[in-house]
Amino acid sequence: MKSRFAPSPTGYLHIGGARTALFAWAWAKKQKGQFVLRIEDTDRERSTQASVDAILDGMSWLGLEHDEGPFYQTERFDRYKEIIQQLLDEDNAYYCECSKERLQILRDELTEKGEKAKYDGCCRDKKLNSGVVRFKNPLAGFVTFKDAVKGSISIGNQELDDLIIARSDGTPTYNLTVVVDDHDMDIDTVIRGDDHINNTPRQINLYEALGWSLPKFAHLPMILGSDGARLSKRHGAVSVMAYRDEGFLPEALLNYLVRLGWSHGDQEVFSLSEIVELFELKDINKAPASFNQEKLLWLNQEYIKSASVAHLLENLAWHLDHQSVDTSTGPTLESVVAHLQERSKTLVEMVDGMKMFYQDFDEFDEKLSAKQFKDSQPLELLLTKLSALDNWVADNIKDQIKQVCTELDIGFGKIGQPFRLALSGNGNAGNIDIVAQLVGKDRTLKRLQMALDYIAQHSH
Repeated sequence: MKSRFAPSPTGYLHIGGARTALFAWAWAKKQKGQFVLRIEDTDRERSTQASVDAILDGMSWLGLEHDEGPFYQTERFDRYKEIIQQLLDEDNAYYCECSKERLQILRDELTEKGEKAKYDGCCRDKKLNSGVVRFKNPLAGFVTFKDAVKGSISIGNQELDDLIIARSDGTPTYNLTVVVDDHDMDIDTVIRGDDHINNTPRQINLYEALGWSLPKFAHLPMILGSDGARLSKRHGAVSVMAYRDEGFLPEALLNYLVRLGWSHGDQEVFSLSEIVELFELKDINKAPASFNQEKLLWLNQEYIKSASVAHLLENLAWHLDHQSVDTSTGPTLESVVAHLQERSKTLVEMVDGMKMFYQDFDEFDEKLSAKQFKDSQPLELLLTKLSALDNWVADNIKDQIKQVCTELDIGFGKIGQPFRLALSGNGNAGNIDIVAQLVGKDRTLKRLQMALDYIAQHSH
């Protein structure tokens, strides 16, 4: 069993493409088959090497490794020429020299009459020797196929026109190359977006003219934005790698993607191995799915909470490097990640939370300072007690904070809040005793002194 993912390298790998790749990959794995990657780069004007790299990077980051390929259509032109010639020789195709102007007038006339704008077969029997090559589509009868998602589909041949299979410069067109490739690569199941469903009857007629057996087809419903319009950049339909940049884990994105149009009972969280085990084409919804950024964020947080620290460190390496955070002085990365795991929705948020443990700051948040830094006495007493502390661990730090509360007869907030601000600079910190332990004794005392200096300066 083989399935394939066949993107055009005219942009990055986007959410819709990634979901198609995931479904095709999962189906191949489920069937103990092969997953083929093919780059459909025949559109030479729009295809770029940067796009090819972006697709390969995206697939690799998601962990959707291919078993065969990547194959490039531009390396297979001789094979396409051979098939085009075969269709011409067997009178299943013909040359057409109709000008762009003639075709435009024909289109306008048909549209005006409220008819389908299609080619009228003008050159079909002219026996020409140059121009574009058109496939002789059958004139009568129906093309009927069973789609694994949409069910039975039937289209009358009179709805279809004589498709161009080679441009006047001899280069093949999409509908021809895809049929030849899927046949030559033994693709059993063609899984693709339902924007291709109109091409399927044309492609089936080509298979039949060539005497080739048909693959199974499964057309996936499109992904819509939360407002019901087709997913676009304004909904956050950016490249898959932009999700890495924003701090999502690849497995959280995959889990989210598989739930866009496929479900298994009420289950929300799936590991990759569960996806492979449970995935069935017949369980794909027929209706379009809507993309919900909040739900993706929720899933990402669930994955961060339950991930191993080692796995988080692997994924954090790029972010730490990207934000130039030097973690060579300060607490171990493992201890900081374990502390931040519960409270981080994304890895970017986690890196922001890590900075206070490795980087010093020279100012405090103004609004918070005005509120929290009013009385220097609690912080002075705390500084004295913590300076004398030998065994710098969270429990001992907590005891000292409690002693300050008892001696000054104040509630925990009166010391906890200013201490939190002194340690972090922005008030954004978790359990204050654990944070102080991780920041370390030297830095904690320095920051307390800095807070006291600030109060002294602003108390006139």
